[in-house]
Amino acid sequence: MAQAKVLPQYIAGLSAAFGAFCMGASMGWSAPVEKMLTEEEAYGFPVSSDQFGWVSSLLTLGATVVCIPAGFIIDWIGRRPTMLALIPPYMVGWILMIFANNVMMLYFGRFILGVCGGAFCVTASMYTTEISTISTRGTLGSFFQLNTVSGLLYGYIVGGYLPLLTINILCAILPLIFAAVHFFMPESPVYLAMKGRPEDAAKSLLWLRGKDCDVSSELKEILEETNKNADEPKVSILKMLRRPITLKGIGIAVILQALQQWTGINAIMFYSTSIFEDVGADLSGRICTILIGATQVIMTLVATLIIDKAGRRILLLISAFFMAITTCLMGVYFQMKENDEASVASLGWLPITSILVFIVFFSIGFGPVPWLIMAELFTEDVKSVAGSIAGTSNWFSAFLVTKLFPLLKNSIGSAPTFWIFAGIAVVAFVYSLICVPETKGKTLPEIQLLLAGGKKNHDTETKGN
Repeated sequence: MAQAKVLPQYIAGLSAAFGAFCMGASMGWSAPVEKMLTEEEAYGFPVSSDQFGWVSSLLTLGATVVCIPAGFIIDWIGRRPTMLALIPPYMVGWILMIFANNVMMLYFGRFILGVCGGAFCVTASMYTTEISTISTRGTLGSFFQLNTVSGLLYGYIVGGYLPLLTINILCAILPLIFAAVHFFMPESPVYLAMKGRPEDAAKSLLWLRGKDCDVSSELKEILEETNKNADEPKVSILKMLRRPITLKGIGIAVILQALQQWTGINAIMFYSTSIFEDVGADLSGRICTILIGATQVIMTLVATLIIDKAGRRILLLISAFFMAITTCLMGVYFQMKENDEASVASLGWLPITSILVFIVFFSIGFGPVPWLIMAELFTEDVKSVAGSIAGTSNWFSAFLVTKLFPLLKNSIGSAPTFWIFAGIAVVAFVYSLICVPETKGKTLPEIQLLLAGGKKNHDTETKGN
């Protein structure tokens, strides 16, 4: 029998992760249109800086409130139907943005876009890991972050060079493209097995692995994993979530997702244009923002290619180390500028270089890895809800950071704000070193054994049997 094909997995994984591209475009919309709304009144009505802060952050608040409900919905109606059902509300969100004639319409539009994007975050990351083989799981799990940053770059480019109406229309067509492509993709074989549909699960596996591939052993493993508790009395989801191994996994996933945001990534991305203008860079804020987006896409692509070879934890450690150094350097620059502006006249390159290096190392570690680990740590009976709890942690942290960053910058100054981010990056390094298990190349039972405190040699023996 032929070996499992990789291309069908990549096609299905990329199509699902295109939902993250739609969310990334919504996030990237904020930076280039800030001046259009607050200074040029591109909508025909005034938008204050404070109101624009809410327009930006309501996206993340919408994503926050939907993650846990989405975790239940994807177990109820399925991964693929959930993603397709998000398209009509997504279009409503963009219609509100296109035809807005007051700030409240912008608020509601951004909130709805956040709800849809947050639901995609939970569903797409779950789907991509469930359709993959062990050898491709890291790569497919990274597609989510790759599409998010590609969407950000798309938002930066169209936002940087086109009028507001055209920007909104070009972002609004993206969910329609997603629906046209993902409609033809299979449902997750894991979900089908959970619902007692082994024949459909086998068909899905054959689509994903190739029609000449023998999927019987993989199907048997999936059925055993999804049905191992079938003979036991029904237990509520709350009791399942309170299992010690599950609680440990939730703790790791939640903390990694929070650290991803509290190291400052969304503050830097959402306010990148104004940061560059603050330092008086020779390049326009628009060009620098696009440069940031392009750097993030390239390095996330690199992470996608190496994550199954290098491992998860080593990438987190390298990422946190360099994020701490670069945010510390940014703090030093702004402190020097505050003390004596002439002393940094020739150092405009320093914050730009620091931001780019920050983006490089964020993109190979704390960008993709928390989403991947979130989808790897849990058994099938709790994966959707536990993963959605971790997703809530991410988006609520993103909301807080994007709201607090301008407040902190104005009250205590840019330098102490970036030093706070540097301190959190040090915490991220220590936490990754001590608490995060390496999941590269491990099956779900092996990962569960790691969470339970199992030894590596036992792990190896399990693999060999």
